[in-house]
Amino acid sequence: MAKSNFFKVDNMSLQDLNEDAELIPLMTPEDEEEINREELPETLPILPLRNTVLFPGVVIPITAGRDASIKLINEANNSDKIIGVVSQKDSSVENPSAKDINKLGVVAKILRVLKMPDGNTTVIIQGKKRFSIEKVLTDTPYITATVGEVSEERPASDNEEFSAIIESIKDLSLRIIKDSPNIPSEASFAIKNIESASFLINFVSSNMNLTVEEKQKLLETNDLKERALSTLKFMNTEFQKLELRNDIQSKVQSDMSQQQREYFLHQQMKTIQEELGGVSHEGEIEEMRKRAKDKKWSKDVQKHFEKELSKMQRMNPQVAEFSIQRNYLDLFLDLPWNEFSEDKFDLKRAQKILDRDHYGLEEVKRRIIEYLAVLKLRNDMKSPILCFYGPPGVGKTSLGKSIAESLGREYVRISLGGLRDEAEIRGHRKTYIGAMPGRIIQSLKKAGTSNPVFVLDEIDKLSNSHQGDPSSALLEVLDPEQNSDFHDNFLEMGFDLSKVMFIATSNSLNTIQPALRDRMEIINMTGYTIEEKVEIAKRHLLPKQIEEHGLTSKNIKLGKAQLEKIVEGYTRESGVRGLEKQLAKVVRYVAKSIAMEEDYNIKISNEDIVTILGSRKVELDKYENNDVAGVVTGLAWTRVGGDILFIESILSKGKGNLSITGNLGKVMKESATIAMEYIKANAEEFGIDPSIFEKYNVHIHVPEGATPKDGPSAGITMLTSLVSLFTQRRVKKHLAMTGEITLRGKVLPVGGIKEKILAAKRAKIKEIILCKENKKDIDEIKDDYLKGLKFHFVSDMSEVLEHAITKQSVKNPKELK
Repeated sequence: MAKSNFFKVDNMSLQDLNEDAELIPLMTPEDEEEINREELPETLPILPLRNTVLFPGVVIPITAGRDASIKLINEANNSDKIIGVVSQKDSSVENPSAKDINKLGVVAKILRVLKMPDGNTTVIIQGKKRFSIEKVLTDTPYITATVGEVSEERPASDNEEFSAIIESIKDLSLRIIKDSPNIPSEASFAIKNIESASFLINFVSSNMNLTVEEKQKLLETNDLKERALSTLKFMNTEFQKLELRNDIQSKVQSDMSQQQREYFLHQQMKTIQEELGGVSHEGEIEEMRKRAKDKKWSKDVQKHFEKELSKMQRMNPQVAEFSIQRNYLDLFLDLPWNEFSEDKFDLKRAQKILDRDHYGLEEVKRRIIEYLAVLKLRNDMKSPILCFYGPPGVGKTSLGKSIAESLGREYVRISLGGLRDEAEIRGHRKTYIGAMPGRIIQSLKKAGTSNPVFVLDEIDKLSNSHQGDPSSALLEVLDPEQNSDFHDNFLEMGFDLSKVMFIATSNSLNTIQPALRDRMEIINMTGYTIEEKVEIAKRHLLPKQIEEHGLTSKNIKLGKAQLEKIVEGYTRESGVRGLEKQLAKVVRYVAKSIAMEEDYNIKISNEDIVTILGSRKVELDKYENNDVAGVVTGLAWTRVGGDILFIESILSKGKGNLSITGNLGKVMKESATIAMEYIKANAEEFGIDPSIFEKYNVHIHVPEGATPKDGPSAGITMLTSLVSLFTQRRVKKHLAMTGEITLRGKVLPVGGIKEKILAAKRAKIKEIILCKENKKDIDEIKDDYLKGLKFHFVSDMSEVLEHAITKQSVKNPKELK
């Protein structure tokens, strides 16, 4: 391609340019003719532009950030400086391919390449003539393509209509420049000095406030007259918007004048009030300014505070909004912006504190130490939110307090039970009378640091109403990727919660919103064993009650045997709250005796416990004999720990109906149906006459009918009960079982194994049948709790029956005919 002589920017020194230098050269008709005579190269490197369209003759600066674009510019700048420039169809595409760019573009010459201080490359280019992409040759390292020239239909030089359109464009441009405050008046000189009609159209089109699609449509218009007409239409629209904007601006200006007048009147009123002995609010505002100087907030927060303080200064103290504004600014000053307590990541000390405050819970404490270790190594809070899940009274909330002490952080607890207003989390907008920030921001203000340990208590008891869903508002709070800019409606600014350690507690997972549960790491806290409860009572609960009742350890002595008697006979729970209440009764009895100067035994005996607490309240479930057919011992999990239950079944003359009673849930009834159908399908293997099923009705019952029961874990117990019933053979002595069954006779694993094992041990059970997959649960239980127990791990019902059903007939067997 022949070189153009109309812009010799390479000979210019940008450092030597002054303010009056003409940075954008104006193309003359001679320059345009020379460009039109130039021939297109066969191939061009293609530079996609994201947010703009280049027009022939126009000079624009472009900032290149993509690696491919920088490489293309550098290589072209070192050769003939000629490139093809096209616009992207979608500006969001980061690495556009051939299908993402428009086919029609403009050949451009690189005039100057500048390395900017921020590391980006800025290139100044000038459009020459239009081209169309015929075939894409390469995609990497940048797009290259063969190109073809695009012809342009130009009207005759004496075409009066075209001349009129050009004059209209010129006049309208000058009017827009005059009325627009954003366009320098010097631009009118450029418009007046443009001689070329096509360059005028291109220059105006390039600088108009249009979308990339609209500019591309103008560029693709081959008829110059039609392009000029379209440009004029767009300019008319722009001019009308500008006029409307200026009208609105003048109205606003008059409103501002009215506000200023009111402000001066308020100032005079304030002076008069002070003279009459009123309160000066200037001193209050100055005090706020003084407090603001000591805050460690960011520039954005400082700017917002100063703006709101100025607003308060302009307010009339008599209006209701003044007190709201004052409360708002007080909150701003009280919040711990960028104020952090120093973490003490001494994990050995943390372990000692956890062991001191909580007996047992070894798995939970191990997970907490691992959690703290990760925080120490990463030095940030972007870790899973812990959720302690377990029955009431096992120490979930107090664990959060121990973690705060071990880290040297402030401890904050928010009770979420019964919360049903979203504003409790996010706060109310300032426009409401009595507006307040949400509990999160209030608690941070109370804590005085931006990195406390936050315990969100009873997160499963959140409810929703017409006032919003608080659990949905918590999604932002408990997401480490989002809570760095938590928005409170009252605060009206983002507050960084990313350094806060959130710990949630829950008694149930079913009522927690799935999206909220997904943001937390669930740590299961099972109930305590009798041995653990005795130790907790001895180490923590009894000393606490003695101190709270004004006694000393010399006034009362409780031995392990007596503590065990209280645990077994007067409490039935997974936690220790009920145990603490019973101990409080014993201590109160001693306190009353001392206060009334009555004689009492310092060392409390078993007889004293019965005297103080009354007769035994809880009877342990005991294993029953195996004399009767169809009675089998099962293991169950309840909210207060493990338990044993009995499955009873009986036959009566009838037509083969199956009855199920005992306040059972849907899943448990289905287990009974599956067991019955499995026996019918495999009757011959069990030695059962199939005709019996049509002659007898079967009734299955689970005692304690007032207690609701559900779940699949009684499946193998029901099947064993029915096989014992139909064969009239004994079930093995001191045996219990738990597991789910399928129609194929497979045994599936169930949960709550630790609690079930402890219940079996209390009931003097010696052998337990479990699914093979539950062996891992047994391995996690301490050996001390497993002494005297023998386990049979099975995977099929035939194995269950082999271990459970003996060859001996029951007492007084029933003859089935």
